[in-house]
Parts: sequence; structure tokens; C-alpha cells
Amino acid sequence: MAGKKAATLSRKVYEPELLRLQTELVKLQEWVRTTGARLVVIFEGRDAAGKGGTIKRVAEHLNPRVARTVALPKPTERQRTQWYFQRYVEQLPAAGEIVLFDRSWYNRAGVEHVMGFCTKEEYQLFLRQCPQFERMLIEEGILLRKYWFSVSDAVQQERFRQRLDDPTRRWKLSPMDLESITRWEAYSRAKDEMLVHTDVSEAPWYVVESDDKRRARLNMIAHLLSTLPYHEVPPPVLKLPARPASTGYVRPPRDLQTYVPDHTAGL
Repeated sequence: MAGKKAATLSRKVYEPELLRLQTELVKLQEWVRTTGARLVVIFEGRDAAGKGGTIKRVAEHLNPRVARTVALPKPTERQRTQWYFQRYVEQLPAAGEIVLFDRSWYNRAGVEHVMGFCTKEEYQLFLRQCPQFERMLIEEGILLRKYWFSVSDAVQQERFRQRLDDPTRRWKLSPMDLESITRWEAYSRAKDEMLVHTDVSEAPWYVVESDDKRRARLNMIAHLLSTLPYHEVPPPVLKLPARPASTGYVRPPRDLQTYVPDHTAGL
């Protein structure tokens, strides 16, 4: 029903469908590789909206020589003097490559604008140039897909709390993330303004509801696949060769090498 929160997707449904979609992603990868296509996928959204987990599932079974994730740190002093888009241009794919941007040039429309890391003039310039920049990418033949992961304030708060309590995920929580809690409305206004200027017909935004991470991952991957004209590329015919007969090789004694201790023996 409209306006009613959907139940959390069960693992029984989620895991088989995820595997099916990941198999299709492998087919997409081979299509990209053999046709020389160039694919850029942008993942944006609030902190703890589920971008990283989705990227992990997208890339899980892909060849890292074909598909790579780009998550740039804050710019160096030299990069601050460059054209804003310059360091992102360096990361764009060559023929037969897929690039997944874990945050992208849209940092300027979000965190940089809200936190005051750029001037008002730089922000306004970005909003004017970004659609032109993306149109140039598309004219060049790059396949560009942009996804905004939308999470509610209550779910974001709960995910932050879980990160605080989990030593394996504590690194995901930064002072900047906590600051975003107090600036929820400012980030909302920034997102709305960003969409007004950059949700253009040539490079539209696709919003992913991400309060349920499992649904968000499946929905995003299924949508991405539906927007691309890929097809299955027949794999090369491979045959395992017969193992040749021994020519007398003798393995050195074990005590001449240092082995990792058997930690599992004490479990």
C-alpha cells in the first residue's frame, strides 16, 4: 500500500535473487569488456544510506581489472587549485572498463556546500557546469548512471548507533557523519537543489529507497541492468590439459620453510 513501510525482505528471498543478479552483472562485465563500452555508475546519498554495501555486492564477483571502485579522499592542496572536475576525469574508464564512484563530483553539491568547504561562488559554478560536464561524457560515448540512496532520519540514526557498538564497523563513523545528524534539513535542501539543476534528461537521477538494505541492493542492481543493452557473450571453450608425468622433482623438507601456525587447531 502507498505510504506503508514494506516489510524487511527475508534472506530466503534476498540471497537467491542477489546471486541471480550478480550472475547478470558478470554477463554485463563481459559485454563491456568485449565491446569496449565505458560504464560509470555514481552512488550518492546520505551517510549510512547503504551505498557502500550495495557497491560491495555489485563488485563482489566482478573482475577487478574490469570493474573498479573509486572513493577519493579529500583533495590535496595541489588539487584544490585545479578545475574541480579534473581529479574525477582522471578516474574515468577506458574502453572495456566499469567505474563505480563511491561518492563523486557531487561532493560539491552536498557535504562541501553544507559544511562550508567551498565558497558560494564555487557551489553555483558547479551547479552550472555539472550538467554540461555530464553531457560531454555522454556525447563521448560513456554510459552514465546516477543513483541517490534515500534513507529516513530514524533509520540513519539507528545505523549510526549500530556502528558505534560494532568494533568491525566503527571506522565507518566519522565526526563528519555525526555532524550530519544536526544538519539533516540543510542536507535535504542541498539534495533538492542538486536535483533541480542536475536531474537532466541526458543524465537523470534514479532514487533508491534504502531503509531496507536488501531491497535497495536488489532494486538498484536490477534497474542498472535494465537500462543497459548488454547481452551474454559466449565464453571461450576451455579444456583442462592432462597433468604431465613426473620428471623426478622432490619437494624440499618442510623444516627448511617457515609455516604459518595452525591457529585453527585450538578452536
